[in-house]
Amino acid sequence: MPDLLLDVQGLETIFKTPDGELHAVNGVSFGLKEGETLGVVGESGCGKSVSMLSILRLIPTPPGKIIAGKANFFGQDLLKMSKDEIRAVRGSQIGIVFQDPMTSLNPVLTIGRQLQEPLMLHLGMTKKLAEDRAAQLLDMVGIPNAKERLSDYPHQFSGGMRQRVMIAMALACAPQILIADEPTTALDVTIQAQITDLVKRLRSELGMAIIWITHDLGVVAGLAHRVIVMYGGFIIEEAPINELYANPEHPYTLGLMGSLPRVDETGHHRLTSIEGLPPVLYEKPTYCPFAPRCKWVVEKCWKINPPLLNVGPEHTAACWVDTRTGKVRE
Repeated sequence: MPDLLLDVQGLETIFKTPDGELHAVNGVSFGLKEGETLGVVGESGCGKSVSMLSILRLIPTPPGKIIAGKANFFGQDLLKMSKDEIRAVRGSQIGIVFQDPMTSLNPVLTIGRQLQEPLMLHLGMTKKLAEDRAAQLLDMVGIPNAKERLSDYPHQFSGGMRQRVMIAMALACAPQILIADEPTTALDVTIQAQITDLVKRLRSELGMAIIWITHDLGVVAGLAHRVIVMYGGFIIEEAPINELYANPEHPYTLGLMGSLPRVDETGHHRLTSIEGLPPVLYEKPTYCPFAPRCKWVVEKCWKINPPLLNVGPEHTAACWVDTRTGKVRE
């Protein structure tokens, strides 16, 4: 597709451990359009965060290593850039918000210093201009008395306020893409809603594209345009948000949906769980990685790992079985 802002193809990342090579990301391919919000969903350890950190070359090397793939951004492959080139892209063109703001912010530097640094580094601003811009950024993300709070340290902010600071830092240089790595996980439900609403408002004001990584299908429901579901380092389903919620096709996605509380149903609705444990992939599987936990599993699932198959409009799922009919797909 020619209008893709980011085009990732065949991304593979491994980690060397004392027990062998762990295959964390196994041939992930996806695209991101300008102004689009892409939700990346899956349980802990499925490879969603490692995939996005690999694109920005932020995985620790060693033990991590990107062994295959391309990530084209404005005609350049991020995975082939030099250290200086990728450092220039991070923060200025692609911003990232991490899961825990307390470990992402430097505890011995003021918030103002940490906000001003990327402005002076990437945009060449003077200290005075950077200070004024930092105050504007804090005001934009809803922190009161922004100018006065520039001299405060991270521990003087609440969890929700620290996350707002992280968003302000990520947006400091007006990036084309914002990657949010489970930014609301450590926050209570009320603050989660505030942060989500803030990101939606900033998206409409700034026109940026967003990759929102989460294990919570409820969060992406009101935020994303399109969703990819990951399992065992693979993308196992991809669809527009409304299509995914109306017609989930992969057994794993059905399990995720069944474990989600619904407020639009009358009467009692028993939540379901997915039996078994996620795979530990010391070998890249030649069969479907969800097969050991799947109630629709057939013989073909143990022989060939299914590719993403077209199952609806702009909707693909990596499953040999049509879960609606029970028939095996060709």
